[in-house]
Amino acid sequence: MKLLATIAAIATAAVATLANAGDLPDLGGREVVVVTENAYPPLQFIDQKTNKAIGWEYDAMAEIAKRLNFKVKYENISWDAMIPAVSEGQYDIGMTGITIRDDRKEKVDFSDPYMRSEMVMLVRGDENRFDDAKSFAANPDLLMAAQPGTTPFYVGVYDVLDGDEANPRIKLFETFGAGVQALKAGDVDLVLTDGTAGKGYVAASNGGLKIVGQPLGTEDFGFIFPKGSDLVAPINAAIASLKADGTLDALNKKWFLDYKMGG
Repeated sequence: MKLLATIAAIATAAVATLANAGDLPDLGGREVVVVTENAYPPLQFIDQKTNKAIGWEYDAMAEIAKRLNFKVKYENISWDAMIPAVSEGQYDIGMTGITIRDDRKEKVDFSDPYMRSEMVMLVRGDENRFDDAKSFAANPDLLMAAQPGTTPFYVGVYDVLDGDEANPRIKLFETFGAGVQALKAGDVDLVLTDGTAGKGYVAASNGGLKIVGQPLGTEDFGFIFPKGSDLVAPINAAIASLKADGTLDALNKKWFLDYKMGG
């Protein structure tokens, strides 16, 4: 009887899975234009060997497109132009590890979160002058890299330094990758980043980079859409299905544990 009950339970679960998959909206093969920055490994970046854009978000979007039956056309744009461009309807979806924030919700719609991360302090591997936010702030000679308008910028200004957005200790860079290169070159001493991207850079650095101190906060990432987009509900349904069947966990393992940057 127990065996029969187990078989019945497995069959029921299989039917439910198929039913849930069938419940996903069918977008009829429509073209969806997705814009990204390709500067935020391992979420999305240019592979040095193949010169192709790859990453966690590309894999996730490909699976979402498959489940919802739409075709993706990718475009590239700088971070500071992304939210305004999506808000104006130039693109259907924006993806680049975008933190879900209330002020941004005034300009764009967000999907449900597809990833949660913590803000960490990325430094050179031989850094010994500071080991947390307080000791960094206490040394006026130390500099921080940031992209204007990003969550790391505001965390650096208000949670690490003195709340002055014009503080000369914050050096602005157009891309996250440029800030990391400045860190490696010794032009700045700290980059704030989410833990997932930070771990990717540390793993690829052969000891050249490390993370210090305690996480400075938690953030949720979501895709962005023009206000009122009819894509929000289907994308949310697909994200839920990716969570339910373990696809997102598999992507986390692939990109944050198994993949070697530059290898």
